[in-house]
Amino acid sequence: MKRVALLLPTLLLFAVSLPAAEPETVFEDPFDGKLAEGWTWLRENPGAWRIANDGLEIRVEPGRAHDVKNALVRKAPDRRQGTFAVEVTVTNHTRPTRQYEQAGITWYHDGKPVFKLVKERIDGDLYIIPGKKPMKAKTVQLRLVVTEEGYSAQFRPDGKGEFQIAAEGSLPAPDNDEVSLQCYNGPDDAEHWIRFDDFRILRLPD
Repeated sequence: MKRVALLLPTLLLFAVSLPAAEPETVFEDPFDGKLAEGWTWLRENPGAWRIANDGLEIRVEPGRAHDVKNALVRKAPDRRQGTFAVEVTVTNHTRPTRQYEQAGITWYHDGKPVFKLVKERIDGDLYIIPGKKPMKAKTVQLRLVVTEEGYSAQFRPDGKGEFQIAAEGSLPAPDNDEVSLQCYNGPDDAEHWIRFDDFRILRLPD
């Protein structure tokens, strides 16, 4: 009994010190000179996007969710297989000037846009939508966490500190899901460009 008693503190210390499980990278694209395999363009305008300085830049053209130009789309992970995070860093080269000018992540369900996590201009100020969280930083890292039932929309200004939750809610049951990088509601008389960096999809530990 004394021998067992002596071993218990050591075993407990070992259990406490075990490292936490790390997220698994399912896909990543640093936009290092070219687009990775698996992307497709929705209503591509070749003259309004480019790879520059290891980042993807897209001009913010007029349009809305149903007719957005240069939406970069790829197949989303199967939400029935776990919890996933979609991350990308978004930078405004030019401060938005038009009402609802925006850029970020859009979730497609069976070919239709059903959810967005974006940086958007509303009544002269910039916000993270959904949740309408004020966002004054030029650069923001967006993180969309999805499960079979719903989402958690998260962000962190300048990609620093802990992720903040903007909003949480439900998503339609998985069915031909896709994820997109896109921007729209831009001016037709000026060139506004958005930069996307370090796109990745992670499978989060249970």
